[in-house]
Amino acid sequence: MLGSLQEQLKRIDGIQHDIDRLEQQIGSWQKQEAACRAIADVPGIGKLTATALVATMGDAKTFKSGREFASFLGLVPRQSGSGGRIRLGSISKRGDPYLRTLLIHGARSVMYHAKAPTPWQRAIQARRPASVVALALAHKMARTAWAIPAHGEVYQKDYVSVKPA
Repeated sequence: MLGSLQEQLKRIDGIQHDIDRLEQQIGSWQKQEAACRAIADVPGIGKLTATALVATMGDAKTFKSGREFASFLGLVPRQSGSGGRIRLGSISKRGDPYLRTLLIHGARSVMYHAKAPTPWQRAIQARRPASVVALALAHKMARTAWAIPAHGEVYQKDYVSVKPA
């Protein structure tokens, strides 16, 4: 009995060692890749999410817009309708579930631990349920993560996008 328990503890230690080694490899890749470093500055996006986003996105120019990238990840509502009327449903969940989960967990972290929430975030939190707010923040984070490498910019906290005329 004691021998099998010690054997299981050795297995757990070996698995923990493998996890630590993989985290070091991910961290070193994130430090080498400029896009990962730039994306990791977005609140709610850490090194795991940044590396997964860059690996999934590849060249950001393959997507026409941030909305198309968010749609690729499954973070936009389903659309149906006829006669010119469009009805929006629940999120499509068509994209990568791992990356979508990372973004939603990061958004929840921003929701509950942000020192200074943005006016947009405060307004949406006042009128919508928490799960809807988390999804909206995840969608916004995905669009921001696309825009940074697509336009070669750095993250700016108070940036307001302006539609071209």
